[in-house]
Amino acid sequence: MRFRTLILLATALFAIGFAQAASASGTSRIKDIVNFEGVRDNMLIGYGLVVGLNGSGDKLNNAPFTKQSLTAMLERLGVNVREQNLNTGNVAAVMVTGTLPPFASQGSRMDVSVSTLGDAKSLQGGMLLVTPLMGADGEAYAVAQGPVAIGGFAASGDAGSVTQNIPTAGRVPNGAIVEREIDFKLSDLPSVRLALRNPDFTTARRIAAAINTQYGEKIAEAENGSSVRVIRPASGKSIVDVITDIEQYAIEPDQVAKIVIDERSGVIVMGADVHISTVAVAQGNLTVRITETPQVSQPNALSQQGTTTVVPRTNIDVSSGGKDGNIAYLPAGVTLQELVSSLNALGVTPRDVITILQAIKAAGAIQAEIEVL
Repeated sequence: MRFRTLILLATALFAIGFAQAASASGTSRIKDIVNFEGVRDNMLIGYGLVVGLNGSGDKLNNAPFTKQSLTAMLERLGVNVREQNLNTGNVAAVMVTGTLPPFASQGSRMDVSVSTLGDAKSLQGGMLLVTPLMGADGEAYAVAQGPVAIGGFAASGDAGSVTQNIPTAGRVPNGAIVEREIDFKLSDLPSVRLALRNPDFTTARRIAAAINTQYGEKIAEAENGSSVRVIRPASGKSIVDVITDIEQYAIEPDQVAKIVIDERSGVIVMGADVHISTVAVAQGNLTVRITETPQVSQPNALSQQGTTTVVPRTNIDVSSGGKDGNIAYLPAGVTLQELVSSLNALGVTPRDVITILQAIKAAGAIQAEIEVL
């Protein structure tokens, strides 16, 4: 009994160690790093009207397109108001957008987003009227209608107003019905291409090798660094069955050494493969701080000729940022952790790090691509 317990304990420890090793290796499922040919979304757009607003809609004199749309809609319903002076504030012209999911069947529902076009203040309480949603080919693929849900509000009075979030944009959950299906039969394809989301030759070859190893035959081939073509296996499985199988295979994706810099926000993201050659880095910022503390000098209480005088007081402080005189020596092959530790030892800020990285790149001592957003 004790021997069996030891075996179970050893098996459990081995499983835990194997799981930790697998997670540490940075493997990813194929379905998380590629897009399958034909399995894609389609953008839809439409123009419509939102009614039922509590005076927060478009001013018809300022938004002629809203007035024209309202007039045309009423005429289609048998109401002639073309020569009338419309002065309602409960209507807003909106753009309706949505994403048609892949293989969406006729009658299925999808969410749509609604955004105002005119000077409407809020869509709170509004109802979107029937709006056809068209694709890039000009054909209507869905029809949207329903109450608009917004994530903010606007309130105002004579002396002030309060606005939270964006009350002029909202969503209609399940507000669109798919009316036209996109004719695409994935199961009839003799082959399918896998498009890598981050193109890389090494990753493409690893994907092809993993698929061929699992199937025991060469059904996958890396065409280039961006795509891998997979054909039907000799067993006669359909492409849908093949995709279902291979999307669960785990591989370790490769990536180029890259540093991404956003100068506007000071955000720096560096990959684990960033290395630099031998280089010395010194950093120091000269700060001049001038403080004005004027003092008021007043005459004595019984003085007949004295006047109140403002006496200036100026204090100038000159200091250098960081630790004075520190130079960081970075030997060849420095890793990301060592680079960050050395820069932190100098007390540099993220914006200073941006300048230092660009200077190291200009010196030819960094083996990484720097991308500035």
